[in-house]
Amino acid sequence: MRTLSRLLWSLPLLLACAGQQGAQSSSTPAPVVRPFAALAEQRVIVTPASRLSESDPMGWMVQIPRSREYLRALDDAIAAELTTRGLKSQWVFPPDLVRAMRRNPTYAVDPYALAAGPLRAPNLTPGAKLTEPLASQIRTMIALHDSRAVLVPVELRFEKDRTGQGIAVLRLVLLDGRISEVRWVGDVRSDPSATLSPAVLSSLATHLGDLIAAP
Repeated sequence: MRTLSRLLWSLPLLLACAGQQGAQSSSTPAPVVRPFAALAEQRVIVTPASRLSESDPMGWMVQIPRSREYLRALDDAIAAELTTRGLKSQWVFPPDLVRAMRRNPTYAVDPYALAAGPLRAPNLTPGAKLTEPLASQIRTMIALHDSRAVLVPVELRFEKDRTGQGIAVLRLVLLDGRISEVRWVGDVRSDPSATLSPAVLSSLATHLGDLIAAP
C-alpha cells in the first residue's frame, strides 16, 4: 500500500508533466505518457458511470431514450478495454461490485446508488475531503474488495469541437478511499464523430485505457 499511497499523492505532478510533454513540437514525437501506469499493478475499483449530462449541442440525446442503459454500455466498454490491457485480475468493475452487494445485502453498497453528486462540483480539486454519505459508501466498498483507490466516472457529456463534430467527454475522479480524499480530477475525450455510434464509447474507453497501460 505504500507504493499506492505515494502514487496517489504524486498524481497531480505526473499529470502536469504529461501536459507539458504533450505541448512539445509536433515535429518531435512525444514519448507515451501513462500517468496511471503504477495503478495497473494495484487493486483499483471502477464504479459505474454515475450520470449523463443533459447538455446536448449535437442533438444526440434523442438517440438515447434510456440514459441508464447507455451508461451501462459505457461501463461495459471501459471494462472490456481495460480487460484487454491485462487489468481484469486486479481491477474491480461494476459487475464485481454488484456480485459483492448480492453476497452481502446488509452491508454492501449499491454501486448504482452512490451519492456522487459532490464530485460533479466544478471547483472540485485534489485534496478535497469526501462528505457523507459518499465517504462511508466508499469506505465500505474498499473494505469488501481489499482496495484503496477508487476511480469514479462521474459524468458523461457531449460537446461540439471546433470542426463542428461531436465528442463524448467523461469526467473522472480518483479517490483515496482510506482517507476519504480526492486525489485527481480530469476529463477523458473520445475521438470526434459526426454521428453518435458505438465507436464514440469505444474510443472514449480506449483513451481512458491509454492513461493506464499499453494496448
